[in-house]
Parts: sequence; structure tokens; C-alpha cells
Amino acid sequence: MPSPNDVTFRLPRNRRSVPRARALLHAVLGGWGVGQAVLDSAELVLSELVTNALRAPAPRDRQVGVRITRAVGEGRLRIEVSNAGGGRPEVREPGADETGGRGLLLVAALADHWGYEERAGGIGKTVYAELKAPDLVAEPETREVAAVMVRAGQRVRVWGAWRTVHAVRCEQCPSGGTAVVLTLDDGPALRVQAAEPLTVRVEEHPR
Repeated sequence: MPSPNDVTFRLPRNRRSVPRARALLHAVLGGWGVGQAVLDSAELVLSELVTNALRAPAPRDRQVGVRITRAVGEGRLRIEVSNAGGGRPEVREPGADETGGRGLLLVAALADHWGYEERAGGIGKTVYAELKAPDLVAEPETREVAAVMVRAGQRVRVWGAWRTVHAVRCEQCPSGGTAVVLTLDDGPALRVQAAEPLTVRVEEHPR
């Protein structure tokens, strides 16, 4: 079972992976309560690290790994990007007429600490950056309940984020059984089988 403080995903080696990584980062950090200033810095750091990983010489079928972790007590966010390419990441100071080569310079400026590690048991390396994030919040206590037990006013975890339930209705399935339809504060309504488990915040109470 994945940890609420540790999110990992893999990206193919193509240019669409950079905006995809940013979108996933926004989803994760939004759920963690990270403020806009830290989110902006983390987005730039992740973009540069993923871009560098995609440029590193490596077989086309090797993916790029991303890991985002948080230490709530320390107020610290860590971003790791792994790739199968060789070489040692070094900060460059390009000339005024050079259009590239500033990626790690930007990472070093934004991160509280950064570096790289050889990948254990494999080829390539992992480049990491740590940022101060004093507004990190702990994952709320949760419990799983059958969908039919969810009530308006509760918060449920769907599509990777917490949504507030505005309304609940039950309807008969054509094949038999009962379905529950949840109207949420964002996105389309969720339709699930009545017995399907959903994660709700235990501190939230129905109105």
C-alpha cells in the first residue's frame, strides 16, 4: 500500500512527459496543502530535473522515474528524478549568448539542498532536490466505508484528490443491485456500486 507521504510515478522518454510531471506534481502538492510559492519553486525544479533526465543518453525504452516525498514534521519536500543515463550532473554557468545550460543553476538556486546518487542495483542515477515547505499538512485520518454509507458534507478521496460531497442518491442498476451517485464540489458525479469502498475523512461530519 503506498504511503500518503511518498508518491512515485514513471514517465516515458518524450517531450510530453514534462507537462505531465508538472500536472501530477500539482495534484500531489495540492492535496498536501503546499502554498503557491513553494508549489511554483517545486514545479520549476521538477521541470528542470525531468528535462535533464530526458536529455541524458539512455535507451529509448527506459523510463524516467519521479518520486515526491514529504516530511511534515521537518517542513521539507523532496523531489527525486531517476534515469538510466550515465554522467555526473554539474552546475554550469553558461555565457550570456547561450540559450541553454541553466537548468541545474536554477535547481541550485531554488532548492535548500540538492545532489545525486547512483541507483542501487541498477544503472543510471537519481538527482534529488529538497525544498523548505513549512505549510505542509499531515494526511487527515481516514477510514473506508461502503459507498451507500457516504453522506452529504463528507470529504471523499476520488481521482487522487479530496472532494466534498454535495448530494447523494441511490438508483437501481439495470442488471440488478443498487448504485450510489455522488454529486461532488468539483468534476463529474461519481457513480459506484453501493458496496464499493470509498475513503472518507474521519474528522468530517455530515451536515
